[in-house]
Amino acid sequence: MQETTRLAGLIQERINDTLGRHRRALEPLGADAKPLLDEAFGFLSGGKRFRAQFAVLGYRALRPLDLTAEVDAEFGAVLDAACALELFHAAALIHDDVIDRSDTRRGRPATHRLFAAMHQQHGWRGSADHFGLAGAILLGDLLQSWADELMQAAGDATADRGAARRARHHFNRMRSEVAAGQYLDVLEEQYAAFASHEEQLERSTRVLVYKSAKYSVEAPLLIGAALAGADEQHEQALADFGLPVGVAFQLRDDLLGVFGDEEITGKPIADDLSEGKRTVLVTLARENLPTTQRRIFDDLLGSELDREQVSMLQRTIRESGAVERVEEMITRNLDRATSSLQRAQIRPDAAQSLIGLSERAARRTF
Repeated sequence: MQETTRLAGLIQERINDTLGRHRRALEPLGADAKPLLDEAFGFLSGGKRFRAQFAVLGYRALRPLDLTAEVDAEFGAVLDAACALELFHAAALIHDDVIDRSDTRRGRPATHRLFAAMHQQHGWRGSADHFGLAGAILLGDLLQSWADELMQAAGDATADRGAARRARHHFNRMRSEVAAGQYLDVLEEQYAAFASHEEQLERSTRVLVYKSAKYSVEAPLLIGAALAGADEQHEQALADFGLPVGVAFQLRDDLLGVFGDEEITGKPIADDLSEGKRTVLVTLARENLPTTQRRIFDDLLGSELDREQVSMLQRTIRESGAVERVEEMITRNLDRATSSLQRAQIRPDAAQSLIGLSERAARRTF
């Protein structure tokens, strides 16, 4: 627990230093750029830091790293890579909220809503919504650029050039997969009505894997391990662990998106239902519904929902047995991940920490 607290503090400090450095570099732009930079600080002031933690544990799977020690060049490179993942994650969330037309994130206005409100407050000309969308897209782009710089710094500080190139390869592939996975998610809203159950389940699972699962756990592990000099055998072992944990992580996220406590998650109740997300949970629920009930379910999914309609959809999903099936899938994926570590040639203390972190990620309540 002490190491986790220390790591969280170091990550936040590194992020603040990075944002502060860029703020100073952009001072010639004047006060008009301040709201953009303020939102970068605000958006990155919280979060669970799972990706950063998995990156550090990927490194520690091969090499010892004392998280209570002073930050030297080696430790600093790992922190830069971990922070690069957090900045990329923030950018992805900002863009995701634009795509999903979400109003809130982490209990505060979504970035595009915040900029739209600023436009309205000042009585500027033109469309407030368009200004909000433009501001959010640009901030996401800016954070992606800064994430890239941090990843470059991590590679530059790594003595093993091959290890640095390997870490960069994993980072680049992760970014491509997330963007393509996000497109597939958008496509599902158009395509799902025409798919059979088996096809829809396969498509929903593919979105889950590429939009979230791989970049939440597998990619951070591989980036950290690559910086530590991992060979193909080590990387394969961590991938065998990371992918099922990432799947369990996203399945939990899907459950929270429908049944999470709004006060805890910081997102409107049943936001995924209002957005019409064709998640694995929703796909499994539809499978067991009679034709008439499924038609009503489909008509409500993706529409403006009042509290009574949300409760009805939640009750329908529970009574379909989908929640129990998703919980079973989460458990099976965690068991598969744990079994894979027993065969992996990694440091025992790191393996134990990985199992503990995977349980916290997949069993979380927010």
